[in-house]
Amino acid sequence: IKLLDSFETPKEIYLIQEYISGVSLYQFIKNNDFQGFSIALTKRFTLQILVALQYLFKYKIVHCDLKPENVLLAKPNKSKVKLIDFGSSCFEDERYYTYIQSRFYRAPEIMLGIAYTTAIDMWSLGCIVFECLVGIPLFAGENERD
Repeated sequence: IKLLDSFETPKEIYLIQEYISGVSLYQFIKNNDFQGFSIALTKRFTLQILVALQYLFKYKIVHCDLKPENVLLAKPNKSKVKLIDFGSSCFEDERYYTYIQSRFYRAPEIMLGIAYTTAIDMWSLGCIVFECLVGIPLFAGENERD
């Protein structure tokens, strides 16, 4: 996404980004009756998300909530995607939250309550790739214990 401006307060950093509307990857999966996508389409989505994660890795930023709902298709019927919702994001050396990531995409580090890095976003991406191919979450659970 395009960063338009930013400013800081003593406790927070505010990022002003372009307005994006569109269908989330989750909605796209749902619209496909949870049947999954071709390997070629999944690969197009995955490569773009990897570019975004590479950028975040370079600056040691952890997204902390990578899931299909936070990946938007930039245009209807096109495979261009944008990563959104940086509300839980943090720098690796300034982790503020212990309860992060949505349940189906939560990395082992978070479940175990140990220190985490940008690697948790790669775990989430792996879960997303599976879901794109198969149509259902890899680690679906009814509750936290599941």
